[in-house]
Amino acid sequence: MPVFSYQTIEKPCEGTYKEKGSKFLAFAYPVQSEGEIKERLNDLRKIYFDARHHCYAWILGPEKKIFRAADDGEPNHSAGDPIIGQIRSKNLTDVLVVVVRYFGGVKLGVGGLVSAYKTSAEAALNDAVIITKEVFHTFQIQYDYPVTPDVMKLVKEFELKILEQDFQSRCFMRGEVPLREKEKLSAKVKLMNALSIPVVLTFDQ
Repeated sequence: MPVFSYQTIEKPCEGTYKEKGSKFLAFAYPVQSEGEIKERLNDLRKIYFDARHHCYAWILGPEKKIFRAADDGEPNHSAGDPIIGQIRSKNLTDVLVVVVRYFGGVKLGVGGLVSAYKTSAEAALNDAVIITKEVFHTFQIQYDYPVTPDVMKLVKEFELKILEQDFQSRCFMRGEVPLREKEKLSAKVKLMNALSIPVVLTFDQ
């Protein structure tokens, strides 16, 4: 079943946690790609270069099928998993959470680490403003110039986002339609063609 909308965070946010001398600095970011995630991680590693661990987790995409959790030297599953667990518990995607640890000299044990990384990630996400975003699908429309008023009615009716336009004798429009309106838009264009209003509509894969 298609996903028509998803929740993410509006802007970067932070949280902190201390346990037995260790200090955990948590950072949450809205992200769109793995390239952006790498940039965020590199920036934090430069700023907190003296920290022992930079553990993180992220989820991408409306369907939440692309994700990763990294322990960065901590015992397996003691850091990345509790971080990603907090992202999932809030039903978020397009989110990166990084927890930077400064070791305080006392080992916390696996159970203590799980609790510390979970609490740190939770602290950052509790400070976040959660927003809902629509899923869009890119389309192209080709039409003759006299049909322009009819095409602009489509833009208004289906809340189309225009990304590119070219007005010639043969016009072109590229834009985005809310996924929930995609089938209705297709049906409307078929009806227009049946009424001798020639419009060619295609969608990106």
